Amino acid sequence: MTGPVATVSDRCAPVPSGTSGPVPRLRASRRRHVADKPRRSMLLTALTALVLLYSLVPLVWLAISATKTQEGLSRSAGLWFDRDFALWDNITETFTYNDGVFTRWLLNTLLYVGLGAGGATLLAVLGGYALAKFDFPGRRAVFAVVIGAVAVPGTALAVPTFLMFSKMGLTNTPWAVIIPSLISPFGLYLMWVFATEAIPTELMEAARIDGAGEVRTFFRVVLPLLAPGIVTVLLFTMVATWNNYFLPLVMLKDPDWYPLTLGLNSWNQQAATAGGDAVFNLVVTGSLLTIVPLIAAFLLLQKYWQSGLAAGSVKE
Repeated sequence: MTGPVATVSDRCAPVPSGTSGPVPRLRASRRRHVADKPRRSMLLTALTALVLLYSLVPLVWLAISATKTQEGLSRSAGLWFDRDFALWDNITETFTYNDGVFTRWLLNTLLYVGLGAGGATLLAVLGGYALAKFDFPGRRAVFAVVIGAVAVPGTALAVPTFLMFSKMGLTNTPWAVIIPSLISPFGLYLMWVFATEAIPTELMEAARIDGAGEVRTFFRVVLPLLAPGIVTVLLFTMVATWNNYFLPLVMLKDPDWYPLTLGLNSWNQQAATAGGDAVFNLVVTGSLLTIVPLIAAFLLLQKYWQSGLAAGSVKE
């Protein structure tokens, strides 16, 4: 009985200042507990709420407006429903209007995204891996070129690209949109950073010692480790190609090769032409249908692209 009693009395006894004991340890534990708690900032919370509101209001307006008829768009408030719910009728009319040209624009966009964004991702993966894990003459020069290319907007290159493609006879063809989409300096830089952090050099050397060639090492060892970065680059290039407007506007004049962005804009402008029909309800509905695949892609692949964005941000 004396042992436990003595232990309890020792715990309850005051500890002189300057000595180590339960009280200083308790205070240190409390300080660590307070330090582990995330700090809350009302200013950051308010800014986040404003950004969220800025992002969601256009989507809410688009979803609500897609349920209205052409007349309902003008007789009802922008952020509230009309008395006639016409979403399904608008979707049906969007796919059947003008001999179903919306379906053709959708297929064109899928073609541009599949070949352009897919090819850009493939080239970014190969180039980023080579720059990250192989040493060769001119590596620093390539780095400078890539960083400089990231800073150049795509619109600044559209007119020179058009002049070059017109001499080659490629304008007004799908290749005029696909070939420029294959180059993604930001995707190359992102894969460079990701491959540097995600692929241990020791693992590659172990695979080579075991007799694996460079191709087998890449597909069996490197590629699984690059999966988050690949998905991230694919999403970025896919969104850039899907939403591309200025390049197709410069390169294409045949409506049969329009992507969705250019096609919906032609529907929007036909109300201002002589004898043109105002089909703003179809423009709004088509815009809603256009963003659905992008939202679905981000939701399905969010665990990959979030980890890909964090690559290289923390180095142990």
